[in-house]
Amino acid sequence: PMFIMMGAAIGSSPAGRDLYVALDRWLYRVPGGLVVSNLGACALFAALTGSSPATCAAIGKMGIPEMRKRGYPAEIATGSICAGGTLGILIPPSITFILYGIATETSIGRLFLAGVMPGFLLTGLFMAWTIFYIWWKGFRAYAPEFRYSWTEKLSSIPKVAPFLAIVAGVMVVLYGGIATPSEAAGVGAALCVVLAITIYRMWSPKDWWRILRETTRESVMILMIIGTAVLFGYMLSSLYITQTLAQAIAEADVNRWVLMAMINVFLLVAGCFIPPAGVILMTSPILLPIITQAGFDPVWFGVIVTINLEIGLITPPVGLNLFVVNAIAPDVPTRTVLLGSIPYVGAMVLALLILCTFPEIATWLPDTLMGPATAGR
Repeated sequence: PMFIMMGAAIGSSPAGRDLYVALDRWLYRVPGGLVVSNLGACALFAALTGSSPATCAAIGKMGIPEMRKRGYPAEIATGSICAGGTLGILIPPSITFILYGIATETSIGRLFLAGVMPGFLLTGLFMAWTIFYIWWKGFRAYAPEFRYSWTEKLSSIPKVAPFLAIVAGVMVVLYGGIATPSEAAGVGAALCVVLAITIYRMWSPKDWWRILRETTRESVMILMIIGTAVLFGYMLSSLYITQTLAQAIAEADVNRWVLMAMINVFLLVAGCFIPPAGVILMTSPILLPIITQAGFDPVWFGVIVTINLEIGLITPPVGLNLFVVNAIAPDVPTRTVLLGSIPYVGAMVLALLILCTFPEIATWLPDTLMGPATAGR
């Protein structure tokens, strides 16, 4: 709940707007710089909130109208926000990683570290496609002679820097073994609330109520899912369904990468219909014994699961981010939003292939900072 409160405190403040403005002033010379700025803001806001819908809504409310006002095509303006919002469940601190760690008894600190490099990889792929697309279209948002002064660039940093410092501080004490995840989240949430009050003057009871309401609503929803999923997992174990499936896979003469491909397809389909938290908590008790029996690393698999569920957030019929963006820009047809999102889905699939080919992208950082995987569990 404290990680959720961190996100609620920041999401209820204008921090998303300030992130967007700061990045735009530094990246405006890049082809499609405004879209790249939004993707960068999504990545940073994801690190602040850990929630995809919150990231999508916070950056989209500012970014989509601004991009369209400057003439960017509607499909790239909306599709980039849909895709950038998905980073909220990959870049730590991620609520999805916390739930996966609880469900599989995997180190949450190790999972957070495992999400860092894939998060950079996915953000880079999103930006690379955007730059290529805008260059290919020959579009410019600013006149060639337009310049932001160094004063304007530097003035955009002070409001953003304290929030980024809090995230960095939470990561340091968490990975350094100074505090447990709950303790680090509690301090981080308190500091985020204090900053929201002092920097953005959120003194009124209405502002406080909005933060507490969002925290309570999302916390209760996730805790209810956890409660029912624990019961679901207990029944699976009591009826020996999990053990039977794992044994059947272990005895079947199937290549482990064929098995992983089947699991990926299953997760993609499930993610199109069920929210990420539900998919993780309902399927992890079944999948974990299977993937460990096949020799896959549970931490690496947590990243693979998360990226699959990211794809589900921007694909119909229940793509949550599609509905968030549609609410922000109701005059843009859903078909246009979906068409703009498809290339980013391709980037996610490419990221999955890269991670399957080079699993060290996910495992190197946790193994380096926390020791070998066997020592971290």
